[in-house]
Amino acid sequence: MNWYLKVVTQDYANFSGRARRKEYWMFVLFNLIFTVVAMGIDNVLGITFTMEMEGMSIDMGYGWIYLLYTLAILIPGLAVTFRRLHDRSKSGWFIFIVLIPLIGAIWFLVVMCSDSDAGANNYGESPK
Repeated sequence: MNWYLKVVTQDYANFSGRARRKEYWMFVLFNLIFTVVAMGIDNVLGITFTMEMEGMSIDMGYGWIYLLYTLAILIPGLAVTFRRLHDRSKSGWFIFIVLIPLIGAIWFLVVMCSDSDAGANNYGESPK
């Protein structure tokens, strides 16, 4: 939880520097948990969005709480991703590799799971 709070409070919009693998994946884990909780609250309160399609009403499964949480966490999520890429000596623009169908997403996942570059690189000292 401390890693999540560090990303959200101290490094909210910090796109420079480096982020350890642990910092990134702990943020992803707690972000996933809070996203599921927000969707659950939306469903319990009955404030989910619906979509009309061919005379049918389809419940989307998320509502305003999920939407507000997602908007609030967008900038810190991008920032920690950029810092994680920097830790692997990649530019933040490398995030667009996921736009290549299948191969890009697999390559991105491998980069994010790989260990940090030892020592200093163009983006700063190793955070370990």
